[in-house]
Amino acid sequence: MTTPLRALALVCSLKPSPADSSSSLMAGQVLDALTGHGVTGELVRVVDVDVKPGVDKDMGDGDGWPAIREKVLAADILVIATPTWLGQASSVCMRVLERLDAELSEKDDQGRPSVSGKVAVAAVVGNEDGAHHVSSQLFQALNDVGFSIPAQGSTYWNGEAMHGTDYLDLDETPEATAGTNRTVAANAAHLARLLKGASYPGEVADAGA
Repeated sequence: MTTPLRALALVCSLKPSPADSSSSLMAGQVLDALTGHGVTGELVRVVDVDVKPGVDKDMGDGDGWPAIREKVLAADILVIATPTWLGQASSVCMRVLERLDAELSEKDDQGRPSVSGKVAVAAVVGNEDGAHHVSSQLFQALNDVGFSIPAQGSTYWNGEAMHGTDYLDLDETPEATAGTNRTVAANAAHLARLLKGASYPGEVADAGA
């Protein structure tokens, strides 16, 4: 029997709900693709929540991050979806990475990071080149925190340079992007299921001790 998995998509659009969002659209497509691999998903638009600046797991005074953090810890797969502005991930996305920094201090009884064994993938949209740069930023930060990145773990769409078309303006999803969405979903589910069945080792003793 296939082990059931859970996914959480954090949409880092600058637009609060219910505004249309290209990042939200792509995140939803990745979640839809994951359902074919026994994965149930939830989407959270981060800008709808008052996520305080800081690098602690709870910044107090109405901080909305602790509720999101609970969802991150309950998920097997994390999808980070962000637009590209000035060739960079959105400020909302950077806030998410800053808050995830707290997980470096959160260890289990074997010394593993709190998100060890969880998989993270990226979904990037924009109307200029920058998706590879944004994905590399995300993957380095997420891997530092303890997430595992699957092969071909990012999907993206960039429109033609100097044009104003958004992903959500397209009449249909380009097959290249749709196919990559499917690949990301398949590889993320595969790796998450393997890690769920075989955790990373805990702290390794010093060989010279």
